[in-house]
Amino acid sequence: MKRLTAVVIAGLIATAPLAQEVTQADDPMLFAPADMADLSEFRWKKRPVLVFADSEDDPAFIEQMELLEARKEALAERDVIVLTDTDPKARAPLRLQMRPRGFMLVLMGKDGGNKLRKPFPWSVREITRSIDRMPMRQREIRDAKGG
Repeated sequence: MKRLTAVVIAGLIATAPLAQEVTQADDPMLFAPADMADLSEFRWKKRPVLVFADSEDDPAFIEQMELLEARKEALAERDVIVLTDTDPKARAPLRLQMRPRGFMLVLMGKDGGNKLRKPFPWSVREITRSIDRMPMRQREIRDAKGG
């Protein structure tokens, strides 16, 4: 009996690192630079949240990123990817398309449509409420409940 217990415990200890690796591999990338030409790679897969600022030292940008970091799980649950651009001199295609003036937060839908623009930081609670009111998110919630 002692030998069986030892084998079981050894097996659990040996598989724990494998489980952690799988969890980390499944963890979706949530934050990325907004350096792509367009958002077509996210269409029907992710809801991009674009965060623009004139500098990484912009207090509104810092506050927004802290708010987003604090509730990553809620964003991941809603298939959000946060794209940031803090270099107006680079004239990235998304910056030229969105035309931010200073700080700006943009919520895009999975369909690629611009759903919300804010010139000040928004809490994750407010962002997720906006997402949860979208028809596609309502459908996702119904499908998850099985009805």
